[in-house]
Amino acid sequence: MTVSIIPVETPSLGDRSYLVHDGRVAFVVDPQRDIDRILALAERAGVTITHVLETHIHNDYVTGGYALARRTGAQYLVNADDEVSFERTPVADGDVVDVSPSLHLRVLATPGHTFTHLSYVLQGESPALFSGGSLLFGATGRPDLLGATSTHELARHQYRSARRLADHLPDDARLLPTHGFGGFCATAATGSEISASTIGRERDVNPVLSQDEEEYVADVLAGLDAYPAYYAYMGPRNAAGPDEPDLSPPALVDAKELRRRLEAGEWLVDLRHRTVFAAGHVPGTYNIALDVRFASYLGWLLPWGTPVTLLGESEAQVAEAQRELVRIGIDRPAAATSGRPEWWTEGQLVTTPRASFADLERVRHHRPVVVLDVRREKEWDRAHVDGAVHVPLHALLARLDDIPAGEVWVHCASGYRASVAASILTAHGRRAVLIDDSFQQARACGLPLVGRGVAA
Repeated sequence: MTVSIIPVETPSLGDRSYLVHDGRVAFVVDPQRDIDRILALAERAGVTITHVLETHIHNDYVTGGYALARRTGAQYLVNADDEVSFERTPVADGDVVDVSPSLHLRVLATPGHTFTHLSYVLQGESPALFSGGSLLFGATGRPDLLGATSTHELARHQYRSARRLADHLPDDARLLPTHGFGGFCATAATGSEISASTIGRERDVNPVLSQDEEEYVADVLAGLDAYPAYYAYMGPRNAAGPDEPDLSPPALVDAKELRRRLEAGEWLVDLRHRTVFAAGHVPGTYNIALDVRFASYLGWLLPWGTPVTLLGESEAQVAEAQRELVRIGIDRPAAATSGRPEWWTEGQLVTTPRASFADLERVRHHRPVVVLDVRREKEWDRAHVDGAVHVPLHALLARLDDIPAGEVWVHCASGYRASVAASILTAHGRRAVLIDDSFQQARACGLPLVGRGVAA
């Protein structure tokens, strides 16, 4: 009987879930919070979901596993050693799970991303490995999400787990990880460039399978950078068994109510593209445009628990943003509005000047300006504009006082993060200019760069 493996992409978090079926019975691996996508796929395929599998207690998103199992009556497979507050089907290393006469899974303990991480091998003539946050495309899952005290130990576990998987499986076994397609859960920014891999391919390209243990651990630890602050809330939420999300439309509010919410300290988030936002926006609003980085950066910046009101060009845009937010545990927007920004305020709109790196090179000859680089530490270390001030975007709200007085020209690598930063600066009374340009243009236009990646 033919087995179908259907990946369910969540590009905004760099993750994949999987629906696997034999034409009648299905299991699901690491489902995201918005389980309606999985249910729709199962309905179209005409299959019954009987098992839901978690590879680990996730740190980057709120799982849909518990809710999906409750909705379908499926067995919910979670590591027997995980401390959870709900009923589950406990599984452990070496267990065999017979989902159907044609779907047989072997459970393998693969600690490294977490201490209790599991992988699942779909057995048969064409084996497939659901590796979660263990072995990824060209990388491995991060070992530092449980805190600094366990990072080194988990890195060593990760190395040994990846080697165990490679030893256990043939070269033609398909590799089907959950993480590693962008986002912040992988040890390297690989995987998003390819759509499929095998154990044999990983033997050739993955450092964990070519380096010795000491070299691998040293490289992994040296390459770690910051990850979103909201990760701290995901593990406890998942261990408690998250309910199915409410995706019904939020309350729509008018300009007067938006002003009241802003004055009360709530966040008003403008979802529009940065160029549109810069041309005219409501004073005090933040621009976190709805693209693949939206949820990660909003969740990273938002003081946890602060009410969020969404401002979008359409109700569909608001609905998409709402779906992204439930995946990271922001269950309901406080309110929303859509349409034109003139409708969102009783006063005047404000604008944000936009510029290029060439403009920055010219203006520095005429008057002093503050150059603010909001990229992450690793990016800054490789190369940065000589004389720039460095405050990573995720630290900006806490370090506004560290930015020197004067006009602030803010940049990142492409303009997205810089737009978020410029909106924050403007909302706090600073004069900000958005450098809406690729950082690769900085050297081309003659700006002096320094850093370990800059040739002397």
